[in-house]
Amino acid sequence: MTDYNPGTAVADIALETTDGGSVRPSDFRGRKLVLFFYPKDNTPGCTTEAKDFSALKAEFEQAGAAVLGVSKDTPKKHLNFITKQGLTVDLATDAETGGLSDEMGIWTEKQMYGKTYMGMVRTTFLIDAEGRIARRWDKVRVKGHAHEVLEAARSL
Repeated sequence: MTDYNPGTAVADIALETTDGGSVRPSDFRGRKLVLFFYPKDNTPGCTTEAKDFSALKAEFEQAGAAVLGVSKDTPKKHLNFITKQGLTVDLATDAETGGLSDEMGIWTEKQMYGKTYMGMVRTTFLIDAEGRIARRWDKVRVKGHAHEVLEAARSL
C-alpha cells in the first residue's frame, strides 16, 4: 500500500458505475477530479455531503473539476440514493475487497458501541490533471467541506 499524500499518483483501480459500467481515475486525466469517499448511502452525514457537492456541481465544472462520490454500497443502492435525494454528482461503487479505498488505506477497522467492524473513513482527494493528489482531507467534517474543496479546486 502506497502512502497517498499530495504528489502521489492515484492508483488506477476500476470502480463500478450506476449504469453497470466502470470508471477509473485515469479516465479523468486532463482535468481535475474530486474523489470523495463516504461510509454509506442515505445516512445523515453522507446525505448532507453528497447534497452539498451536488449543489456545487456546476461551480466545480467551471473550475475544470469532475466530482465523484465513492462508497462500497451497490450500484442499485446508489441509484436509490441519487433518486431519493435528488443528487447530481456521479457515484461509484468500490470493490468489496481489494478496491481503491483499500489501496488508499481509508477502508479500515473502526469501532462503535464496543463493536469492531470494517468501514470507510470519510476522506476527500483533489487530484490534478496529471492524476496526482494535489490535496487530501482526512476524517472530514461535512459542514462547509464542499465549499472548501471547491476553493482548493479553483486555486489549483
